[in-house]
Amino acid sequence: MKILLHTCCAPCATFVVKSLREEGLEPTLFFYNPNIHPLAEYLLREEAVRAFAQKENLEVIYGEYGLRQFLREVVFREDNRCSICYYMRLSKTAQYAREQGFQLFTTTLLLSPYQKLETIRQIGEQLGKEFGISFLYRDFRFGYRESIRLSRELGLYRQKYCGCIYSEEEALRQREEKEKSR
Repeated sequence: MKILLHTCCAPCATFVVKSLREEGLEPTLFFYNPNIHPLAEYLLREEAVRAFAQKENLEVIYGEYGLRQFLREVVFREDNRCSICYYMRLSKTAQYAREQGFQLFTTTLLLSPYQKLETIRQIGEQLGKEFGISFLYRDFRFGYRESIRLSRELGLYRQKYCGCIYSEEEALRQREEKEKSR
């Protein structure tokens, strides 16, 4: 069965791909992440996905970057940015999946303990109905530590924040606070 896997980054894809394959599903990766800032970070993540896909013999579809659109969508709604971001990425994934004849779509975002899984599930299921394609919901968080191990074994680039300029700021402030408390 064909499944389109929205891929936020290579480290998260490691465990999710392994799990989907164990279920008998062969994923095609869909790298569409207009939220990632700066462009240099985006390119590092894109290259890591390319390297992972080559090692695992996976097809990858690359969406356009789209940072300006992401920023237009979240400006003055920063407190709701994650929901907006999930919607943007999963909407594009569902649309592409339908157009290309995939039976299912899902996302590597379901691996991270830092993401809002219930929000992702609701958005994915809503988009599935809109586009007439099934959203595969799995709580992959139990494999988070294994994804870290796998990505280290494969030598994949591991980012230090979710991706957007706001999460980058939060991560930097948290590191500063940690340093101050030492």
